[in-house]
Amino acid sequence: MFIKTKFLFIRPIIVLLLLFTCALRSTTLPIKAQEESLLKVTVTTSFLEDIVRRIAEDTVDISLIIPAGGDPHLYNASARDLPKILEADLLLYHGLNFEAQMATALEDYGFSVTDNFPKEQLIFVAEDSNEIDPHYWFNLDLYKQSVIAARDHLMNTFPEHADLYTRNTAEYISELDALGEWIDEQIALLAVDERILVTPHDAFEYFAQMNNFTVYAPQGISTEAEVSNEAIIQTVEFIIEHQIPAIFLDTTSNPQAMEKLQEGVSQLGGEVIVVGGEDNALYSDSLAASGQANDNYIDMYKHNVSLIVKHLTK
Repeated sequence: MFIKTKFLFIRPIIVLLLLFTCALRSTTLPIKAQEESLLKVTVTTSFLEDIVRRIAEDTVDISLIIPAGGDPHLYNASARDLPKILEADLLLYHGLNFEAQMATALEDYGFSVTDNFPKEQLIFVAEDSNEIDPHYWFNLDLYKQSVIAARDHLMNTFPEHADLYTRNTAEYISELDALGEWIDEQIALLAVDERILVTPHDAFEYFAQMNNFTVYAPQGISTEAEVSNEAIIQTVEFIIEHQIPAIFLDTTSNPQAMEKLQEGVSQLGGEVIVVGGEDNALYSDSLAASGQANDNYIDMYKHNVSLIVKHLTK
């Protein structure tokens, strides 16, 4: 974990080393390569990587800190991440304490795409808590706001590409509007009493709020939390009481908790299937790796909705 005081201590040394490295490179690289090397954007997650790629195309070189499939709640920056942070012309991160273990470094060097979110649209963990649920991208309105924020930071950093960024953002927002219509059509296939989503960690409250679902998650909003036996028992009782046909794994959670739920339901004479495994887990905190199915936001959201509707229809 980065500590601000440590960064203040090592920053002058790092800057001197980077200046020396840049000076050395400037004597060996062609002018075109030097110009291209300036357009460096570092992002923390695959969600932001997808946004920047859609807006900026090949005008920037994108570096990803947390690998696709990694858990941003738990990720600690390593030595190899330091150049990505310090050498970037632009560093973008989620905020809302999503990248909790490296929040200080990100605040020092980067820009959060959630800084201007209206407070009334955010979900708080409890009524008496200031802790915000960071999984905002399942609210399409908030996700579009983060796209616009990323566009603005890109335009401020690389104003020579402003027209391209403006055009690509408008096209992307139109695609997201069409996605919203598709989601509404699919969710309408489920009766209201079928809209109960049981997952390991609570990453789908924004989805639930947008689509009239109830979410039940024994682990809470962070994968760092331990699942208590009491939470398992309460969830088992909830599944049986509501005759829930399926519970869902997500790609960044340990499957053991869901297996315990299935065993508990079975012991009480009930039956529930665990939806998970290859191509059948919900995406929560990450997209798929680049080049794989569901490596972009729109495909990921369609995958999740299709799985949920298919397995919750009674």
